[in-house]
Amino acid sequence: MPDTPRQVGSMDEVLAIMARLRDPQRGCAWDLKQTFDSIVPHTLEEAFEVADAIERRDFDELRSELGDLLLQVVFHSRMAQEEGRFDFHDVAATLAEKLVRRHPHVFGDTRFESEEAQHAAWEAEKARERAAGQGAPADGNDARALPSQMDGIARTLPGLSRAVKMQKRAARVGFDWDNPAPVLDKIHEELEEVRHEMAVGAGHDRLEDEVGDLLFAVTNLARHLKVDPEAALRRTNRKFESRFRFIEQTLAGQGRAVEDQPLEVLDELWERAKGQE
Repeated sequence: MPDTPRQVGSMDEVLAIMARLRDPQRGCAWDLKQTFDSIVPHTLEEAFEVADAIERRDFDELRSELGDLLLQVVFHSRMAQEEGRFDFHDVAATLAEKLVRRHPHVFGDTRFESEEAQHAAWEAEKARERAAGQGAPADGNDARALPSQMDGIARTLPGLSRAVKMQKRAARVGFDWDNPAPVLDKIHEELEEVRHEMAVGAGHDRLEDEVGDLLFAVTNLARHLKVDPEAALRRTNRKFESRFRFIEQTLAGQGRAVEDQPLEVLDELWERAKGQE
């Protein structure tokens, strides 16, 4: 670390700390052995922790989690710098250039008649970037593959989020229903296919296929209703956790264990938990 005093928490301070952690002689053994691949799970986890803090409106926690997420950017940038690829300042410069380019109505003379027109221009600019090779190619093994609406959708996204992105891309070229009603019909169709596979004793792969189709259709309904399926599922998860904890605590107060109770008792307590919400 440099001997000159710095403002604690400044970006220079953070970058200097990261450089020290990755110093081959004086660094941290754990940080030194990390690679781009080994850090990815931590990057994804930190992004979800940011989302969790926001949903709980815990802004003190959000400040901390945003710092942890920033660390992931700093970490990846440092490893890239060590390989002579780019550094954190290149990342920031690329972001600044991209923001200006994608907002011609703010940084230029372009005017949009509506928010929809602005969004369409944003998406068109992103499509041009992908076509110019800034996004992922249609085939990860062939950079010369034909451009696709599916280009640039990260395969590491949560399944529901990736499904929504693919559906939105397909909708841009007209591959979509005009309203939610046909989507409901599709959900019933996919549910019946799951029932059929269960009835005939289908193997795991077939069941996984059909359940996946059902989830994709439900995600499509959420998109048509302008509901974020990931947020909706997180909300349901919180409700489930709260109700189940109520069951556990109620039974523990009576000196009873959950696993010793018949389903009828658990269902009754579940309904009591719902009634208290």
